[in-house]
Amino acid sequence: MTQPRVVSGRKVRYAVVGIGWISQTAFLPGVEHTGNSEVVALVTGHEEKAQKVGEKYDIEAVYAYEEFDELLKSGAIDAVYLATPNFDHVELAVKTLDAGVHLLLEKPMAVSVAECERIIAAAEGSGAKLMIAYRLHHEPGMLAALDTVRSGKLGQLRYFNSSFSQPVSGQNHRAKNGYWAGPVPDMGPYPINTVRNLFGEEPTEVFATGVCTDPEKFTMEDTVVVTLKFPHDRVATMAMSYNAQDLDDFRVVGNLGDLFSQPAFQVGSQMKHIVTVGKDKSEETFPKTDHFGGELKYFSDCILNGRDPEADGEEGMLDVRILEAVEMALKTGMPQALMPYTRNRRPVSRQVEMLDAAKEPELVEVHKPSDGQ
Repeated sequence: MTQPRVVSGRKVRYAVVGIGWISQTAFLPGVEHTGNSEVVALVTGHEEKAQKVGEKYDIEAVYAYEEFDELLKSGAIDAVYLATPNFDHVELAVKTLDAGVHLLLEKPMAVSVAECERIIAAAEGSGAKLMIAYRLHHEPGMLAALDTVRSGKLGQLRYFNSSFSQPVSGQNHRAKNGYWAGPVPDMGPYPINTVRNLFGEEPTEVFATGVCTDPEKFTMEDTVVVTLKFPHDRVATMAMSYNAQDLDDFRVVGNLGDLFSQPAFQVGSQMKHIVTVGKDKSEETFPKTDHFGGELKYFSDCILNGRDPEADGEEGMLDVRILEAVEMALKTGMPQALMPYTRNRRPVSRQVEMLDAAKEPELVEVHKPSDGQ
């Protein structure tokens, strides 16, 4: 029976699988801030690019995807950070976990609940740690919002709304690969995950409507509005777009007050809250932190100290079941019912990580979504 990888040193040794925009922009620059993590291998289909990235971060070992099994068996790594396109997650994730190698998996976790269940079963089978990369579970502004809501200051929560948009180039892979590369699976996990945890409950009904504003650029609805119905007569709406100006915010409203956050989700943003209770209004700006270094430090600490991460496979699956329901609502034009579900774990303030923000590096043969590939 496979046993989970035991770390022999003071740092968890990672392989980064997929060295695209998010790995280069945010993950790799954050590693040195953690103190308990190091990247020792890269896995990619672009050897020349990998050599350049490896030189930049002093990473000598480069593997092709065809050599991934060899790397997993080598004993050279303790964990994997997996940041490939969504539809590639399940096979690579299951291989990793089956080998007893710990896994930090980018969101969305997979492209179906069935795939999520395969990944969860693999983690349970080997005992390897599985964490879904919800970086905002360690960000001071998001955790402060959860504390404000839980304090009762806003009263009984009634509704949530959010806007999240960015211009995406028609040359970017996100534009050409259908729903599961589109704005809801790509950006939706942020407002969806936020409202699930602010409300402390799981939705029971999902509806969505969308439009394709530019069929020459996009192969899916590039602008979508999602509505979620929750127990205790709570509702949430969120608009997401690949063809609108950069914007990210949310507002949660109770019968006594509201909290408005802008910015709310973007990497490198300095979160700001405006809380209004009756006639009293207060503002708070939170320190800009290294989101990726923070989540990595937290996960490595879980590995080193034998703790189960809060943002586990169940957390990832609960977002994917909503994404799956959105896809069906868009296809049918009908609301989609979800079975009642109780999640016992939620982010808490002691998970905060206050690492200094990393400087954005020069990128090697990748571009941000608005610029192309």
